[in-house]
This record gives sequence, structure tokens and C-alpha cells, in this order.
Amino acid sequence: MLIFRQMFDPASSTYTYLLADDGYAVLIDPVFEQARRDGALIEELGLQLVATLETHVHADHVTGAWLLKQRLGGGIAVSKASGAEGADRYLDDGDRISFGMRSLGVRATPGHTKGCVTYVLDGEEMAFTGDCLLIRGCGRTDFQDGDPAQMYRSVRQRIFSLPDECPLYPAHDYRGLTATSVAEERRFNPRLGGGLSETDFSLTMKNLRLAHPKQIDIAVPANMRCGFMKGVSPMADPDWAPLAYSFSGVWEIEPRWVEENAGSVQLLDVREPDEFTGPLGHIEGSVLIPLGSLPDRVAELSKDKPIVAICRSGARSAHAVKFLEQSGFKRLANLPGGMIRWRSEGLKTEGGE
Repeated sequence: MLIFRQMFDPASSTYTYLLADDGYAVLIDPVFEQARRDGALIEELGLQLVATLETHVHADHVTGAWLLKQRLGGGIAVSKASGAEGADRYLDDGDRISFGMRSLGVRATPGHTKGCVTYVLDGEEMAFTGDCLLIRGCGRTDFQDGDPAQMYRSVRQRIFSLPDECPLYPAHDYRGLTATSVAEERRFNPRLGGGLSETDFSLTMKNLRLAHPKQIDIAVPANMRCGFMKGVSPMADPDWAPLAYSFSGVWEIEPRWVEENAGSVQLLDVREPDEFTGPLGHIEGSVLIPLGSLPDRVAELSKDKPIVAICRSGARSAHAVKFLEQSGFKRLANLPGGMIRWRSEGLKTEGGE
């Protein structure tokens, strides 16, 4: 069964897409700052990353391709026409990228940049259009060898030729929209739909007078090296304990390590008082600060010593970790499964039944 996930980077309004089949995955347009998140999802789902795929050389964010390769392996694939260096595979029109029993076809769709491609899932079940075609819009054509005439033909001939019902997933949306379809865009896209001619489109694009992209001077040079930036470490993990990063954005720690190293951390129990003394008991040395009281009592915790947050099941303690992170604490971890898991693994408990 195909696994499909659409993920969002709010800083750049970029969508990253995960597709997987039979344990093998590809990521389309990963973002540098979200590489840890994407890696966590791949690991949680037990997938092997085959490749990261770029729809084009981005000007608004740095790709996470190089970081993910260091962390998870897999290759980096970009359009040959992009001119980018450091990729493992350079894609031509008509190429296919396989993952499990599925594959994506490559369609050259230049215009936003000279190296833009659209990825089409086998059976034409969905397509990933990058910045070539957005939801009721399109990418700009005034830098990186952009060409409005090329974009018009790319959309009309290479994307609008897909089945009407084919869902289209862009690289960006600035209004919270997530997907569209060929039929919708052919009919309603104000720049490229209906009876608009190539001349109409070209004149529109040449007179947009858009602001210079804020990140272009950083993003384009880095993306021409597939996200490699000198001096940037490949997602180094915290060194105070063997932690795992969850897709929910929280560092987690194994109960056995906590039992063996309890003296080197602050054990923060965020349950209610009757739970702390109730049937599940509590971990020796833990400090009780109920979650609802944490904002008022946060000063009772030290920033000089790591904190492990604990609750009944791991849900409230995960929320506590998020709050503490926002409050300036750095070395934090959640105890997944909470006291239920702690007791089930037969670890030492004070009180309880």
C-alpha cells in the first residue's frame, strides 16, 4: 500500500512530500530546517530512504537533501538541466525513480527555472509540480533563467495533458491550500487556465514587479551544491544521553537508561498529586509539578541539568517538554509510555501497588 504524507515548513511555506511502498521511500523537496523531522518520520515508519528528489533549485529555502543523505543514506536526485553539483543522479525527461513496486516519472517543465521538473506517480495517480504550477497560480519567471514562454508550454503541454482528475501537489502555498487538480487549474487558474494565450501570460509575468526573494543569496548557492554548507554538521544528536527524535518533535529516552542514570538528570513528574501517590507510584527522586502548575513553577527547575519529563502515558510529559523548550531549556527528554511503560518493564518504583 502506498504511503503518502504532505509536510509543511511554515518559514518558507514549502511542502515536502513522502511517498513509500514496500518499505522504500522517496522525499520530494526536503527543507534544511526540517531534515530532523523528516528523518524521524522515515525512521518511525520503518522505511529505507531511496532518494531525495528536487523539483528545482530553490531560491527561498535550503534543501535538506545533503543532511538527510548523511543521516539516512539514499541518493540525491536533481534535474541535469539545473546545473547543481553533488547529486548522485541527474535526471532527464522520461527518467523514472523507483521505490518498492512504485515509481515516479520525470517530466521536464522548465520556465520558473531552467531545471524544473514535475514528478508523476505511475498510473498518473498524482503529480508534484514544484513551482511550475501552483494552486491558482505559478512560480515567477524573472530569475535563474526563467522564461514565461517556456512555463506556458510546460504547463499546457506537460501538466494539463495529465488526466482531469489527477491531483496536483505544488511545492508552495501561501494560503493554506494543500492540493488541486488538472481540471481545476485548466479551468480556474487566472494565469494559465481558460483561453489565455502565451502572449497574455508572458506579458503578465514580465510586469509582476516582484520583490527580491529574501533567502536567494543563501539558498541558491547552497542548493547548487544540493544543500551542502561548509561548517554545518549533519544533524548532530544531543550528547548527554542516547535520545531518539519523534515525528511529533520531541526528544525521547528509554526507561532503562533513566533508571541507570537517574542521579544525573532532573526527573520531572507532571501528573496530579493523587496520581503521584496512586497505584502506578512514581520514580524515586522525581519532583512533582503538575502540568497545569508548570508555568508558575518553572523557576524551580535548573537549566544546568538535563530534565526527563514523566506522566502516566507520555502525553502530558511531551507537552511539558515543548513548554520547557519554549522557556529556554535545552537538554530535555520525554519518557515515552510514561509510568505505564515503566511499571510494565519491571523498573524500580516508589509507592504504588
